[in-house]
Amino acid sequence: MVRQKLWRVIKYGTLLGAIGGTGYVLKQNDWDVATLGVLRFGRAAFAAVRLVVDYKVSLYGIDADTEEYQKVKSEVHLRCALNLRRMCCKNGGAFIKVGQHVGTLEYLLPKEYVDTMKVLHNQAPQSDVKDLYKVFQEDLGLKVDDTFIDFDEEPLGAASLAQVHRATLKDGRVVAVKIQHPKVKAHSYVDIKTMEFLVHAIAWIFPGFQYLWLAEETKRNLPLELDFLHEGRNCERVERLFKHFNFLKVPKIYWDLSSERVLTMEYCDGGKVDDKNYMERQGISVNEVTRDLGKLYSEMIFVQGYVHCDPHPGNVLVRKTGHGTEIVLLDHGLYQTLTDDFRVNYSQLWLSLINSDLDGIKKYSGLLNCGDMYGLFACMLTARSWNSVMSGIDKSQVTEDETNEIKENAAMYLIQISEILNKVPRQMLLIFKTNDVLRGIEYTLEAKANATSFLNMSRCCVRAVASDNLRNCESWTKRFQISAAMHWQLFRLGLYEFFLWFQTTPLGQFLLKERTPVIASS
Repeated sequence: MVRQKLWRVIKYGTLLGAIGGTGYVLKQNDWDVATLGVLRFGRAAFAAVRLVVDYKVSLYGIDADTEEYQKVKSEVHLRCALNLRRMCCKNGGAFIKVGQHVGTLEYLLPKEYVDTMKVLHNQAPQSDVKDLYKVFQEDLGLKVDDTFIDFDEEPLGAASLAQVHRATLKDGRVVAVKIQHPKVKAHSYVDIKTMEFLVHAIAWIFPGFQYLWLAEETKRNLPLELDFLHEGRNCERVERLFKHFNFLKVPKIYWDLSSERVLTMEYCDGGKVDDKNYMERQGISVNEVTRDLGKLYSEMIFVQGYVHCDPHPGNVLVRKTGHGTEIVLLDHGLYQTLTDDFRVNYSQLWLSLINSDLDGIKKYSGLLNCGDMYGLFACMLTARSWNSVMSGIDKSQVTEDETNEIKENAAMYLIQISEILNKVPRQMLLIFKTNDVLRGIEYTLEAKANATSFLNMSRCCVRAVASDNLRNCESWTKRFQISAAMHWQLFRLGLYEFFLWFQTTPLGQFLLKERTPVIASS
């Protein structure tokens, strides 16, 4: 039976590759693109078939409840992850993008896949600068030599879809020019169809495979990320929405030198947000950076419902300026717009998590389609154990034992985690990715979330819930009550934050020490 299914995957996969390639010829009138499309599909199909065979053969006849099964499964995970990574590197473009996405999904996917795919963040391909000049001229009708005094041929950074070069305009302004890899857009149609087909084929062979959401998210988000004009509009919207944060810097867009495949913007220097040594050399406070980053993303998620979903270290810079530390947010191609219902339910859930409110956790997890799996869902969101959630995630730091427990549970409950990812609203998937990337930054900087970070999150959640109640309230007396209750909650949070700060001062430590009872020994 398995052999028949594998044969059908190969047979129909080859047919789809031919049909997909031919369709693309008619649409693009480009034989090279079609030929490469079939080749890329062949590589991906071979990697998928190899993966299926490896799992079926290696685990055949081994009792799933034994240590041997777990050991062999881990070995297969690693082997298959390495094979998939090699395929992603050869195919490039969208495949590397998906591989990078997998590399950020801590606690949601097997550790072997996450650790293996993380490397792709530093292995993105580089295009020959002459090929990029052609893209620039094709899109803008201008030659690079006629537009810039200087164009640095060594890229500032190379990503899966594009690379960025520093250049100087004729009037002396320094800019960063982001140019898409020449064939990425042309290949994207076949790549998306390939991933969609192969993921569904694997799910057909392995009924327990529940990662269809990966293909769905790629299909929905990739076209947006390939449109640099869309990215430019996102950039300007972020600047408007969060202008009250004086620590945030968003590059200015030069629209006359931008197109769907070229984005010219203000050049901003700085060190990567996870570069602790850079921060120490520049006199930048690690705790201040993580606190401000937490403030920004809490405002995005809970209040505005407009979330930058790719905050990996290469897209977030920090620098010292005359008015303090500045966070520079780059790469605005991928944003998640949250519905009001989702945003408010998610805010209520986080308030319940912070307050260890079991009834609230059950209720709002249910509204986010998790039902009886509320405990696992809470652990996935907080990256804390259930005991920590119930005792107060704002009251204790993550220990090494707890981290190991979470990793063990992630492997043990992999099927249930996959089930949750298929059940939750699609908006939740990029939120998971964002949360994991931010935690990764905190971990690298050795700046674990503390009570103050949860207080900032609580403020945003309180404002989000109150704003929703006010929007749905017609009585002025009721509006006054809601507004008064909100301000009282915010005042209490501010008072508690002051108390936490006062504890750290010499006077506070002296007074608290004086009030500590001394127990005399007998």
